[in-house]
Amino acid sequence: MTQASQGPLQLGTQAPDFTLRAVQGDRTVSLSDYRGSSALLLCLFRGLYCPFCRRSIAQMAASSEKLKPLGIESLAVVATDLDNARLYYRFRPTRVPLAVDPDLTTHRSYGVPRLDLTPELVQAVASVRINPTGELAEPMAVQDASNALDKMEGYKRTETDRRDEERQFPQLKGQFLIDRDGVIRWLDIECAREGIAGIGKFPGHEELLAAAQHCGLTPAFGHLDRL
Repeated sequence: MTQASQGPLQLGTQAPDFTLRAVQGDRTVSLSDYRGSSALLLCLFRGLYCPFCRRSIAQMAASSEKLKPLGIESLAVVATDLDNARLYYRFRPTRVPLAVDPDLTTHRSYGVPRLDLTPELVQAVASVRINPTGELAEPMAVQDASNALDKMEGYKRTETDRRDEERQFPQLKGQFLIDRDGVIRWLDIECAREGIAGIGKFPGHEELLAAAQHCGLTPAFGHLDRL
């Protein structure tokens, strides 16, 4: 496996457009839908086989409700096929708008890395202990943590999930704040700050709000700290 790009897009660069199938409703969604009308929090996830991604999407949904009054829309992109996503979210509805990108084309265009599967990476993944959502009794090996979170949720992987995991591993996830003109103002890439110990982590609402304020994407009103 090789890394898909030279690295994430740089701050201040134009965000690549995309057109993807929406999970909610029979339509497509594009970056151009937001240009000129609102800023956008764009989050690119692995397939639904990833329990960290499923939980991050739930966390993102809560944040999206607080960001929307500030003029920031949200869109989660899940790397699975449309039927698989609709099956899951039929029973677990979410408020955050969702789109699917089973071929990871958006991940590649935004430079979200797919790591080289080297012996060093395999060793690092085997040795690290994580508890990214805080739900586990103690930090666990990555696969053990994944299995434990699946069990908590009662999640049963589909054949599509198994194919997605085989095709995607070890794909990282990424988040981007894009302004009304389509320019990337902030980004966060999984494991960029903590190495492998950062697997599964997702920025909380306070971090997202602080990033939006720092980039000038929110009005500088005193009530923001209460949102």
